[in-house]
Amino acid sequence: MNAVQRKELKVTLVKSLHGQLANIAASARGLGLRRIRQTVSVIDTPENRGMVKTAAHILKVEQTS
Repeated sequence: MNAVQRKELKVTLVKSLHGQLANIAASARGLGLRRIRQTVSVIDTPENRGMVKTAAHILKVEQTS
């Protein structure tokens, strides 16, 4: 079998969720982010990309292999 390489995104919350619109805060929490400077790795899917795009102004995103 051929091993499938999973692409991942390394996402870090750089600004507070306080004062953000509900959909932006929900997107950040949906990615697993709870506090400032917390970093999580998420699978690069269209759903996760959409959440990242919604909250892009409060996130730092890096692509990993």
